[in-house]
Amino acid sequence: MAKKQEMTEELTADQVDTVDTFQGVEFLEARAVQRHLRRSPRKVRLVADFVRGMNVEKALAQLSFTKKGAADDVSKVIKSAAANLRDKFQEERLDNDTLFVKEILVDEGMTLKRIQPAPQGRAHRINKRSCHITVVVAKEETETSN
Repeated sequence: MAKKQEMTEELTADQVDTVDTFQGVEFLEARAVQRHLRRSPRKVRLVADFVRGMNVEKALAQLSFTKKGAADDVSKVIKSAAANLRDKFQEERLDNDTLFVKEILVDEGMTLKRIQPAPQGRAHRINKRSCHITVVVAKEETETSN
């Protein structure tokens, strides 16, 4: 526990927010979140799994030719995350071909519960599901020396 506190005290707030280290490789990253999207999370996850880990330019090209309705929503969030990264690090040259989708999550959002009249006075429940899409876009930097 004490080691963890020492490590976090050594880093400044800027370093914690902007640079993430994963297996000795530093990443410049930014994220974008689409909340309360009125699509089923199960359907959106199909599209999200398709582009996870891809280059941003390639992912947007693949999504433009995908016949799923959620493809437009996922590409919109990826574009937003890439724009957030460019805005966050304006001194760097960041093109879509140098960025990749580091992480993409589809979480379940609020469910609207509705009633459908059924025969003999019964009622069936209809769940109108929503989801949250979170995309983290990163640029691979350099390997750190240990």
